[in-house]
Amino acid sequence: MRYHKCKITVIKRELYEDLRDQYAKNPKTGKCSFFSEGQEFVVSTKTYLTMLDGKFCSYAWEAISKWIYAAIQGGPLMPGYINDEKTMIACCNDGIRPVIFKIERIN
Repeated sequence: MRYHKCKITVIKRELYEDLRDQYAKNPKTGKCSFFSEGQEFVVSTKTYLTMLDGKFCSYAWEAISKWIYAAIQGGPLMPGYINDEKTMIACCNDGIRPVIFKIERIN
């Protein structure tokens, strides 16, 4: 089997202030500080198992790792939904301050 690499790009960090004000314990909570827009990560079969050697938020990894695994295996990412079957737009599970990622299979 031929494995691929996968590139993850942080395309947006959001903050829903209304939800923060209503639900967050800290009223000064801002956008996610773990990531920054434009940040890129390249994942291989080796670094997949270690979440990029700890350089990736574990909560975000849990939310998007299935797409990364599919990309590394060479499978399509949301065929019929996204223009390019090698690309996926996904986000972490934080409903107050989600981070939006672009996931791309690199051939």
